[in-house]
Amino acid sequence: MSYLETAAEFYSEVAQTPQVGLCCVQSSPLQLPGLKVPCQMREMNYGCGTTVHPTELAGEPTVLYVGVGGGLEALQFAYFSRRPAGVIAVDPVAAMREAANRNLAIAALKNDWFEPSYVEIREGDAFALPVPDASVDVVAQNCLFNIFAPSDLAKALQEAYRVLKPGGRLLMSDPIATRPIPAHLQQDDRLRAMCLSGALTYEQYIQQLVSAGFGQVEIRARRPYRLLDCQNYNLEAPLLLESLDSVSFKVIIPEDGPCIFTGKTAIYMGAEEFFDDSAGHILQRGVPAAVCDKTAAKFASMKSNDILITDSTWHYTGGGCC
Repeated sequence: MSYLETAAEFYSEVAQTPQVGLCCVQSSPLQLPGLKVPCQMREMNYGCGTTVHPTELAGEPTVLYVGVGGGLEALQFAYFSRRPAGVIAVDPVAAMREAANRNLAIAALKNDWFEPSYVEIREGDAFALPVPDASVDVVAQNCLFNIFAPSDLAKALQEAYRVLKPGGRLLMSDPIATRPIPAHLQQDDRLRAMCLSGALTYEQYIQQLVSAGFGQVEIRARRPYRLLDCQNYNLEAPLLLESLDSVSFKVIIPEDGPCIFTGKTAIYMGAEEFFDDSAGHILQRGVPAAVCDKTAAKFASMKSNDILITDSTWHYTGGGCC
């Protein structure tokens, strides 16, 4: 049995017998006015963060959700699209598709604004998405892609890039590892299916996104989510896993490299009212300006006492240099 078959079997089990808090942190679903989430969906909240960022969902976008789970985030995305097939949810596990359909039918009884037709659930997987090229505004996945081996992750990201419209957005939430995960854990297919052994480091994760062609990546949140201890995981030192929420844009990678926003700012504190680097960056004296990591590094290389670069907050909400 391949690791993907193990994962499919595992999620078939938890679709039929929900396990509260499985694989990731027990986080409260995003609260939206007029949205009532059935308890069945809460019990099947198998995600380590959230991919539902309201600022990315204006204009009733077409959303492709990969790995429907219990349907919770599909329902949340439908809150913004509110039209037939505004959300297309793809899952290879029949039991999970059935559970999501049941949960969405219950959600329709609890939410006057919601119709089950707003979410179309299709059989399919991340490596062959059942939609045409450049046909959706948003692709989203929560705590799925971290299960994939690096070569399979590359295929899934290339598929996401294929189906997105130019300028479209890939919304992701995945565990990452604070140091490389040892081989004996990576080779444990059950732990991989539980989102405990397949995580990449932050640097590896971002490189996968850039290699797929995404020219801008924005980090929405980064937080601790699980600690693998020495005794239970046969480690010499505890290994911290973190949850990373990101938004990646289908835009051309600039000649000088991708723009990765992690919450850094640049603050000009010189004698003039403004600082202009003649490369499109203008800083107002004393006012923090959001900058991508690439621009922050360029300012730092100037070794100027007139510009302060703040640390990454790992929480970025837009604006800035690009």
